[in-house]
Amino acid sequence: MNIAMIIAGGTGNRMHQDIPKQFLTVNEKPVIVYTLEAFQKHPAIDEIIVVCIEGWEQILWAYVRQFNITKMVTVASGGASGQESIYNGLKELEKSHTADDIVLIHDAIRPMVSEEIISDCINKAVEFGSAIAVIPCAEAMLVSENQMDSQQIYNRDYLKRTQTPQGFRLGKLLDINERALDAGIRNSVASCTLMIEMGEQVHFCKGSEKNIKLTTVEDIDIFKALLLAKRAEWLKD
Repeated sequence: MNIAMIIAGGTGNRMHQDIPKQFLTVNEKPVIVYTLEAFQKHPAIDEIIVVCIEGWEQILWAYVRQFNITKMVTVASGGASGQESIYNGLKELEKSHTADDIVLIHDAIRPMVSEEIISDCINKAVEFGSAIAVIPCAEAMLVSENQMDSQQIYNRDYLKRTQTPQGFRLGKLLDINERALDAGIRNSVASCTLMIEMGEQVHFCKGSEKNIKLTTVEDIDIFKALLLAKRAEWLKD
């Protein structure tokens, strides 16, 4: 079974809005609904679970009914950190799923995730046991300790920019999260960083520059433009 776990537990402080950014409306549709629809439409996704910020669960269920997200099966409570939110979702899945089930962890605020990205994440997770959506680092990278100036470059060929989804087998991910808690690791940036901190190797899958994370108001502007964009027919893939 392939399960999409949508992480919607954050408050979105950097967006400086009055409601969590995953519930902001863009073109008369909440951001989280765009994300849910991407996994709802994918033929290989069997179920969806959302880890939701406290107090917004009933609003989420109302959107699920309104926009006919039939694969949504349950809501788990968000935690104080992303790592805690993911763990809460995993513990909820453990009640009714097997250790071999594939879990795709995805940010609710990445609404432009494509069918191709989801498919590649599932396939790589099945083949290798892990699948991290990544894109190349195209910019020049400078090292700075004081955040004001630099005299050192870093070879961008050694770097990947990570995105979501990030896919793993449920049993493996649960085991890593529980061992991390025992080791005192409680605020790892993402599941891929947690895996590496715990000595595991992770494998890459397809990402995209369009698979943006809505963190600032400027990102909302880009999202709106992407919704309207259509690639010129003469451009090659």
